[in-house]
Amino acid sequence: MFTMSTNQAIRIGIVTVSDRASRGEYEDRGGPAIRACLEEILSCAWEAVPRLIADEQPLIEATLKELCDHENCCLVVTTGGTGPARRDVTPEATEAVCDKLLDGFGEWMRAVSLKVVPTAILSRQIAGIRGRSLIVNLPGKPSAIRDCLLAVFPAIPYCIDLLEGPYLTTNEAVVKAFRPKA
Repeated sequence: MFTMSTNQAIRIGIVTVSDRASRGEYEDRGGPAIRACLEEILSCAWEAVPRLIADEQPLIEATLKELCDHENCCLVVTTGGTGPARRDVTPEATEAVCDKLLDGFGEWMRAVSLKVVPTAILSRQIAGIRGRSLIVNLPGKPSAIRDCLLAVFPAIPYCIDLLEGPYLTTNEAVVKAFRPKA
């Protein structure tokens, strides 16, 4: 795993899981939607570490491990592969590489999404910890990415604090990070 120094860049992995987009048959809209939302949310300097991969569990697992263990990403956000289709295996890959799951993330994202669309109950996104990194699965639709990321982001900076990662600050006009008072 990695050690974070105070002058090390904040690195955030952005993973699009899509067979068609990875083959160039379809434009990746999920990864850019995550990046745009994070640019709005974060007020601290950070660096995106993007990946566009096929919906193959071993590849997803290897990519998540690489971003957490070798690329030193304190946060890895995925999009795609969270539905009920046979090839949707992002949650399985995430669970396989995590030390701990954080069930509240998926529960809250589905609750927020259900206010918009009744098929949100089909979504299987999860979140978990790998070493000192937080991995969060988001749906594939750009508007759902934004809704879900805005919903869970208040808890993300404190989670990263608890993992002894970098201090994430937010644009409070967009999202106010919650940190319990000492």
